[in-house]
Amino acid sequence: MDGVMGEKDELVPVEIKALMLDPSSNLPIVILHDDEKDRYLPIWIGLFEAQAIAMVLEEVEAARPMTHDLLFDALSLLEVRIVRVVITDLQESTFHAQIVLETAGKERFLDARPSDSIALALRAGAGILVSSGVMEKALSGEQVEQFGTEDEVRKWLEDADPEAFGKYKM
Repeated sequence: MDGVMGEKDELVPVEIKALMLDPSSNLPIVILHDDEKDRYLPIWIGLFEAQAIAMVLEEVEAARPMTHDLLFDALSLLEVRIVRVVITDLQESTFHAQIVLETAGKERFLDARPSDSIALALRAGAGILVSSGVMEKALSGEQVEQFGTEDEVRKWLEDADPEAFGKYKM
């Protein structure tokens, strides 16, 4: 692919605000926060990816490399650097992302799930960004309906028992 989808939009830097279980579905959610505009973006993820993210957040090392560690180590050995990850699209309630890699002074783009992208970004110390178009679409559409309005998400985060965040609260 020639470039990152969504780069025509402004790219919004986000940080992980929380990694937790959705109380209604019991599925993991990573909640991203846009500090500049104080917006929250919930993304439902798989259990394996949640574990991979949690291990970095908790600074836990596995006895043997997990899949995300293995991929990060392989890229490093090949002198490929993870520059940033970008959540580029939202289609039918599914987020899409790209991992921006740098090798030999040239950027390359790898399509990936947001959860895998975030797990790798954390290992690399790379930035996590969301296309502004995706952010707007997510906060006005089905994703919000699934979790509630942005104000409801904010209130839920403010009122949540700190134990709901476990060790992952940022």
